[in-house]
Amino acid sequence: MTTSRSRRTIGAAALLTAGLLLSACGARVDDAGAGDAAAAPSCVDSSGPEIKVGFLNSRSGTMAISENTVFDSLSLAAEQINAAGGVLGKQLSVVAEDGASEPTIFAEKAQKLIRSDCVAAVFGGWTSSSRKAMLPVFESNDSLLFYPVQYEGLESSENIFYTGATTNQQIIPALDYLKEQGVTSLFLVGSDYVFPQTANKIIKAYAAANGIEVKGEEYAPLGHTDFATIVAKVRDAGAGAVFNTLNGDSNVAFFKEYRNLGLTPDVMPVLSVSIAEEEVGGIGVDNIVGQPVAWNYYQTIDSPTNQQFVEAFKAKYGATRVTSDPMEAAYTSLFLWKGMVEKAGSFDVAAVQAAAGGVSHDAPEGTVTVNGENHHIAKTALIGKIGTDGLIHTEWSSGEPIEPDPFLRTYPWAGELAD
Repeated sequence: MTTSRSRRTIGAAALLTAGLLLSACGARVDDAGAGDAAAAPSCVDSSGPEIKVGFLNSRSGTMAISENTVFDSLSLAAEQINAAGGVLGKQLSVVAEDGASEPTIFAEKAQKLIRSDCVAAVFGGWTSSSRKAMLPVFESNDSLLFYPVQYEGLESSENIFYTGATTNQQIIPALDYLKEQGVTSLFLVGSDYVFPQTANKIIKAYAAANGIEVKGEEYAPLGHTDFATIVAKVRDAGAGAVFNTLNGDSNVAFFKEYRNLGLTPDVMPVLSVSIAEEEVGGIGVDNIVGQPVAWNYYQTIDSPTNQQFVEAFKAKYGATRVTSDPMEAAYTSLFLWKGMVEKAGSFDVAAVQAAAGGVSHDAPEGTVTVNGENHHIAKTALIGKIGTDGLIHTEWSSGEPIEPDPFLRTYPWAGELAD
């Protein structure tokens, strides 16, 4: 198996941030691989009737609008796994921590879960900043993180399993869809952190290769609520569509202002990659109805497995609750970990890593399979539109799962991005 040192890609700024974060957590990172040699022995105890797992989500702060539902779906999965006999005959004991929408806190809590709580694996994170902050923590401690959210790609780690979409399973299909719809110009709007900035570099490379003009690019801090200036720039640019990588509750303010200025999906559609069913309620259906989104799962998927999932979620949390892509990917991640552990016959990290390739699960989104080389999973791309019922209805599908290509090796236009 290839070492995590050779398979990992971390930007210099992210690595510097990670080093500063880890110094506060007591772990050592001197370069991209220094943490590997310093890994402390695992303190996971599998001798009793229970095995600990960690849930690390933003239960507070600007990302709570999105991450609380991920925590709920993880809790449902743990409950169902325990009811079915657990993992290797052991009941899951959940240790939950609040990342509080701050990357530094995610790193600190990850260190606590691994070294103090001795969990067998951690499930959570949302923003790429939180993942980048946690990555060296998991590598230096040789522990496992299951990350459930679509992201910008260009990364692979033996210590992370990515159960959300990478770029070629969400953003590139979204761009293909817009191109098919006749869109020849874009305006890019995003939150000011890793995912939107990197995603927009990829989008601009795609646009240059496909004759699409980028008429503007604007960023706002996470939690930003005044979008009058940015939306005015969007309106005046007159692009064919907006590609939206805003995260968290900033979307509420953006779409309200968008509607206030008379911009509609017919005039200038906004294709979003971080707005799912849970966020629609917070934004307000009237403010976003008809807008397109790109994901790999919607509550409206018509399959027996998804129907069972939706019914179980509503039975546990209330009939008005909705399911969404990140929470489904998180829910699925716990079952994938279970499959890896049972295939390995052990909770040992190295054994789980060795067993991961080819592990499949009949998930609500459809059958997903782990790629043992890059730790991503094959996923079907879906473009949907937000209906008056607040749900997302599929408009376009890739038809079959797309193999993950996080480094965009199979896309000639990606050029230096892939390197």
